Amino acid sequence: MKSAAALEKIAAEILLRKDELGNLLAREEGKSLPEAIGEVVRAGQIFRFFAGEVVRQSGERLPSVRPGLYVEITREPVGVVGIITPWNFPIAIPAWKIAPALAYGNCVVFKPADLVPGSAWALAEIISRAGLPEGVFNLVMGPGSRVGQTLINHPDIDAITFTGSAGVGRQVMAAATGRLAKVQLEMGGKNPLIVLADADLPAAVNCAVQGSYYSTGQRCTASSRLIVERAMLPEFVEALVAKLRTLRVGDARRPDTDIGPVVDASQLAQDLAYVEIGKQEGARLVHGGVALKRETEGFYFEPALFIDTEASMRIAREEIFGPVACVIAADNYEHALALANDTEFGLSAGLCTTSLKHATHFKRFCPGGHGHGQCAHRRRGLPRSVWRAKRFQLRAA
Repeated sequence: MKSAAALEKIAAEILLRKDELGNLLAREEGKSLPEAIGEVVRAGQIFRFFAGEVVRQSGERLPSVRPGLYVEITREPVGVVGIITPWNFPIAIPAWKIAPALAYGNCVVFKPADLVPGSAWALAEIISRAGLPEGVFNLVMGPGSRVGQTLINHPDIDAITFTGSAGVGRQVMAAATGRLAKVQLEMGGKNPLIVLADADLPAAVNCAVQGSYYSTGQRCTASSRLIVERAMLPEFVEALVAKLRTLRVGDARRPDTDIGPVVDASQLAQDLAYVEIGKQEGARLVHGGVALKRETEGFYFEPALFIDTEASMRIAREEIFGPVACVIAADNYEHALALANDTEFGLSAGLCTTSLKHATHFKRFCPGGHGHGQCAHRRRGLPRSVWRAKRFQLRAA
């Protein structure tokens, strides 16, 4: 099983060099060093897992409606998979896509985001030494408008997996499906975290801070809509603001940094623009929302929190992709769930409660739990392992 050995070799080198690669990732993308090292470790674990999947690959044998006959289902390679990845998880997201594609016998053409060439090159260099046959793994760099578009349109690319914005994702879907290529997309999110009155307050605040602000809020699963039951609202906001005041924004590689800089000048400008939009809409800014200066150069932004937010406001409906969260008041669980579902997105959702009844109901009816929204898949023919599942953050504290 040469492919299993190759994937294991990749995993071993990634894990051995986790500190070095984490430092590179933090310097290039801006997330804090512990988060960056954690991402690298996750990438190594993913390659190790799929090394095992090479050996474990299995099919299904099902009874037919005709007596004495059976239906056998086996999985075969798709062919050449074009992989287009974003800048916010420059090692983990490529690993999620490259490892299963290789494990199931596909060839890969990997196009990373322009903002993170160092992380992509380091990962590709490790893969290049793993013993894969020549041409099985390929790295191409350049702007999405040229390189990415070439992958999407090329007749020799049998499948496309894309993670990025909803607008670009729609273009990918239209172009690739137009030539009957298989497509998998993960696009935007505007994810709710519901905090019910029975929740443990410190646990709820921790969930809100971790979900809304860590990774500088630059993740599609960020909890940017904090839907709080009115009975909990005043003390939750007070405790959350107090916690935000303790967060240290600075150089991503400093050991005392909680939140690093946003990725570039355009992202900083976007964050600041949405703060102004929120103010104009009538929401109340109770913390942060300003650019910061530090000893080292960087696009530093103080995490922003809005209250008195209405679900119809742009800051509550559009993906900001930065450390900006808004609090929306709910009358009860049913109202909170309706607010959570009032979105075009359906990627992930969270709930802080001690109620097993509400937690069980939430898993089925929250926006991350059913099939609508901007997490779109055409699953037929793609290995099950390369599907991106919708995620839940259940906190029964």
